[in-house]
Formats: sequence, C-alpha cells, structure tokens
Amino acid sequence: MTPIRVRYQTVEFGKIDIHVCTLRDKQQFDDPQEIAKNLGISSATWPIFGVIWPSSLVLAHLICNYDIGNKRVLEVGCGMALSSLLLNKLNFDITATDHHPSAEQFLLRNTKLNNDKTITFERVDWADKHDLLGLFDLIIGSDLLYEDQHIELLANFINAHAKPTCEVIIVDPARGRKNKLSLRMAEYGYICSQHKPLQTDYLDHVFKGHILKFER
Repeated sequence: MTPIRVRYQTVEFGKIDIHVCTLRDKQQFDDPQEIAKNLGISSATWPIFGVIWPSSLVLAHLICNYDIGNKRVLEVGCGMALSSLLLNKLNFDITATDHHPSAEQFLLRNTKLNNDKTITFERVDWADKHDLLGLFDLIIGSDLLYEDQHIELLANFINAHAKPTCEVIIVDPARGRKNKLSLRMAEYGYICSQHKPLQTDYLDHVFKGHILKFER
C-alpha cells in the first residue's frame, strides 16, 4: 500500500505562527488494520479529518481573540485541531476530541512541531456514554453537522460535558442544519445567536456559513 502523503504549512495569527502537518489532499487513505472501517468510517470519509477546512480557520481566528480567561475548553470533532494547537500555544486549558483513529497521532506530531506541551486528547464517539472528559466552561467546534442524525448526537454530547454555566461556539459552513441544532440547544436552556464572521481575508473564497453561539 502506498504511504499517505502529507504537507506542512504555517497558519499565522498576528505574531503567532502555528505549524501544521496535514494530509496532502482529500485523496489520501490509510487503514490497513481496518480500525476506521470498524468505527464506521469509510474510505471516502477517511481523509476528511486530515485537512484544514475554511470553518476551522474561521473558528481559530475567532478564538484567538476570545476572552477565555481561566475557562476549561473542549474542542469537539477537532480534526487537525488548529484551534486546540493555538489555544495550547497561548497556554489555555484545552482538551481535544475526535472520532477518527488517526487524529491523535497528527495532534501529537503537530504539538511537537510547535514545541508545545502535550494536549489532552480523547477519542470519542458522540454516542459514547462512558468517556472520561468531564465538564467544560467553553465548548468549540467547526463543520460538525454532516448528517441529520448528528444534530441530536452533538446536542446531547455537548450537554453531557457542559457546566451549568457554559458557552458553546460552533462554526457551520451552511450545510443546512444550524437552525435545527439551535432549536435542540434551546431545549437544553441555551440562548442561541448566529452571525457572520467580521472579516475572512485569510480565506480563498467567500465564507457562506455562520458562527453559532450558545450561552447558558
């Protein structure tokens, strides 16, 4: 089997550089022991975790200037974990999660690339009931709602890991499910708002999605 090909890039946030090793493109695939397949991840969806998507860039640029203070932060469905790498560089309390079996390997590699401390990571499925994550003050994520079933799973997962007072920030690239997620989050007691990012000159194309914010 041909080894997967990777690329290295640097994402700039003002004077902060975050170095990232990602998959070279969305054609890469490597699952010789069928670990991903047994988790329900097909060869077509396998590479999705391994590139930096526009929503990930929007989230990271937003979170770079966010008033986090001493909040405990969870990144859901982190993929290449750009926001986690940035928050780690800024010495915030960040935990990353993803369902993909290769996400942790890339996270470790990229943390070392940036000469930073190890980021707490747990591989979880949103349907899991026995993870060890605990509760968080701020939960973040980007481009998470690929299927209708993800709405209920994500809302339940967030609620299970949110402190009674909690903020949630999800960047959604207009996949058509943001309003349904907002309705579900409102049932959990969250005040919901949506807005466009103020400026996205770091993107190659116009961003059609929204930043979803939930507060309780």
